Amino acid sequence: MTEGFQKPKPKITASRRLFLKTKLLKKAMTMKENENQAKKDERERTLAERVPELQLSSLSLQDLQNMCKELHLKIDAADEERYDIDSKVTKNSREIQDLSQKVFELKGKMKRPALKRVRVSADAMLGALLGSKLKESVDFKANLKTVKKEDEKKEEVTDWRKNVESMSGMEGRKKLFAAGQ
Repeated sequence: MTEGFQKPKPKITASRRLFLKTKLLKKAMTMKENENQAKKDERERTLAERVPELQLSSLSLQDLQNMCKELHLKIDAADEERYDIDSKVTKNSREIQDLSQKVFELKGKMKRPALKRVRVSADAMLGALLGSKLKESVDFKANLKTVKKEDEKKEEVTDWRKNVESMSGMEGRKKLFAAGQ
């Protein structure tokens, strides 16, 4: 055996891990079923409180019509209440969104969307900016100024011996002094 390169033994065996996993799943399933049953019971209890059972067998036609009118009024009231609550929720969600946007702006951590590179010609760009005002294409290069480069003064290559003779003595210094001015 080589020391130092041994794999550490797992603290839990695979069969034990599988057993625990199945136990956890079973427990979660029973908890979910209990939760669903509790919600169902709560719903039935609330409906029983708010909506009493109707006794229609002993009512006359006039009583049935009156009951229908009452139910209609109750439905309208409930619908109005639902609409009011819905409008309040949308207003509050918009306000929350605006406030969170302000918080991001104050923090200075604005997330910029990833921009995609789009190739657009100059004509298309002007068309988008100016709309239908621009009918013909514009040649941008026609309006540009042309700049001519000045050629640097190139010293003529002459025979160096003649140059040395002409620069020697005082006359050469006079020429250098005159060229410097």
